[in-house]
Amino acid sequence: MDIFLTKALDRTRSFVQKLIENGNVWVNQKQIVKTSHKVKSGDLIRVVIPEPVSLNLTPQDIDIEIVYEDEHLAVINKPRGMVVHPGAGNYDSTLVNALLYRFEGKLSSINGVIRPGIVHRLDKDTSGLLIVAKTNEAHIKLSEALKNHRIKRVYFAICEGVLEEDSGIINAPIGRHPVNRLKMAVVPNGKEATTYFEVLERFDKYTFVKLRLKTGRTHQIRVHMSYIGHPLLGDVLYGRPKNEFGVEGQLLHAGEIEFVHPVENKPMSFKVELPDYFKEILEALRKRSQKQDKIQH
Repeated sequence: MDIFLTKALDRTRSFVQKLIENGNVWVNQKQIVKTSHKVKSGDLIRVVIPEPVSLNLTPQDIDIEIVYEDEHLAVINKPRGMVVHPGAGNYDSTLVNALLYRFEGKLSSINGVIRPGIVHRLDKDTSGLLIVAKTNEAHIKLSEALKNHRIKRVYFAICEGVLEEDSGIINAPIGRHPVNRLKMAVVPNGKEATTYFEVLERFDKYTFVKLRLKTGRTHQIRVHMSYIGHPLLGDVLYGRPKNEFGVEGQLLHAGEIEFVHPVENKPMSFKVELPDYFKEILEALRKRSQKQDKIQH
């Protein structure tokens, strides 16, 4: 049902799934709440799209780094610690508040009033590149490209432990954790999830890695790295509660993104450097490794 309505209504799949789960879809006068409901020929489907809830989101003059901008989209370098869009307990100082101010409200409305322009997300403590849609046309095409794995996203991270393989593929389905609903987990009935990793540097107790996503599940890199026994440094949800650097929040940076412009149909490629705090920890690990090498020799 969610796949059928996504095409029929020309909306994002997440928007349609919420409609179904909130009881806004009827099939042959019977209300359904399962997105997996099978559509049959001859079905009479009724959909009620609620009026947008006015949350009076306030545009806020928050400094954000705009890597690229045109009339259709923008590419943002999101800082660590910034929530992407409003939610429970976070109704201001989010990226959306900053975008509303910076672009004077000229953002796509596909994802409703809470997530205007937001095509994909980064976790609060993940820094790096994010695409924002200004028009509905750009949003729909970017969402389609994302779903079909045509947006290349490269991340950099420091994980705990020393990875033995120089590169590898983690292919393990991800779904909601069976006990802790705040977490995701590798579960048998989860959604397909694939992460590619490549070792950049090894240290005594840590590994600096480059990661590429094929799919984009919630917390995917964090879940997959924890699953193979190498949680990200600072990740208190999927790793250790404390670490020697006093970092709170995973060291994960979305450093590269490539896609085809949704309207102008030209290739787009962007890169941003690692944040200073990330570089400082890397430098500390390198110095420590050099000292250990000297002692051994």
